Amino acid sequence: MNERANKIKVLIVDDHPVVRLGLRTMLESEENIAVTGMAGSAKEAFAEIQRKQPDVVLMDLRMPEMEGTEAIAELRRIQPDLRILVLTNYESDEYILRALQAGAMGYLLKSTPQDEIVQAVEMVHANKRCIPPGIAQRLFETMGREELSQRELEVLTLVAMGLTNKQIAERLFISDKTARNHVASCLVKLEANDRTEAATTAIRRGLIRLPE
Repeated sequence: MNERANKIKVLIVDDHPVVRLGLRTMLESEENIAVTGMAGSAKEAFAEIQRKQPDVVLMDLRMPEMEGTEAIAELRRIQPDLRILVLTNYESDEYILRALQAGAMGYLLKSTPQDEIVQAVEMVHANKRCIPPGIAQRLFETMGREELSQRELEVLTLVAMGLTNKQIAERLFISDKTARNHVASCLVKLEANDRTEAATTAIRRGLIRLPE
């Protein structure tokens, strides 16, 4: 019981039963991971999250009843600290960006080797973003290497000051979702793995300055 409690609890969400079983077999072979639930739709995922309280949700973007990025946003609304890792066949830049803006912390293709999927689960569990270099580079190029907007610089400054998304939203009079989207956009533009790295990079480049 205690041994299982120390493992990373993963919920698998995919509408294909064979894929769910394959992922469960693969992940359960890892000593530090326990698959505590599986779901075939967003509706099932909502129920499983309430019951099982997983650490990481590994999910596809093809979802019956609800589009994948909508499901991610709703899952994050229900449980703001939930860490979601996308594992899908969709590799268009639009899907990647929308998933990250919705709240996903990682994005992998189903062709990803087993060891890299396991590593991604561990990274996301450690509250680090996981976007393979190839996907990150494509996304960066698609966005035209655009500069951070004034609002994003304001958000980054507050991140550097240690504020949470909720506190940033309250300070700037915007919604929690909008604050989260701004942070996600900053991470992509700065090619940062997490909030701390994004803030540190912005300070180092002289993009923001902390108030004295």
